[in-house]
Amino acid sequence: QVQLVESGGGLVQPGESLRLSCAVSGVTSDIYRMGWYRRAPGKEREVVARITSGGGTNYADSVQGRFLISRDTTRNTVSLQMNNLKPEDTAVYYCTADRFTWEYWGQGTQVTVSS
Repeated sequence: QVQLVESGGGLVQPGESLRLSCAVSGVTSDIYRMGWYRRAPGKEREVVARITSGGGTNYADSVQGRFLISRDTTRNTVSLQMNNLKPEDTAVYYCTADRFTWEYWGQGTQVTVSS
């Protein structure tokens, strides 16, 4: 089993920044990819950013150039640096981990961008 706990969400104004963190515990070997998803009210869940065990990354077009995903394997954490936040970034953000055929999810953390 893999356990994921997100932190760092909150309320910010447009243009500000937030950093989300995800603490990974349990059986962490063979996790080949980690990522961040979000679900906004009334919208489908969407992938925000993902990072592979080799360090490869990909981003949603809507966050490209504003968000940065990183992974610290020594501390078993994955972070999402979010800059120049916009109201449309408001959502619950979830950390995910892929290990073999299983996909693990955290409980989510709320990010609200509003003036």
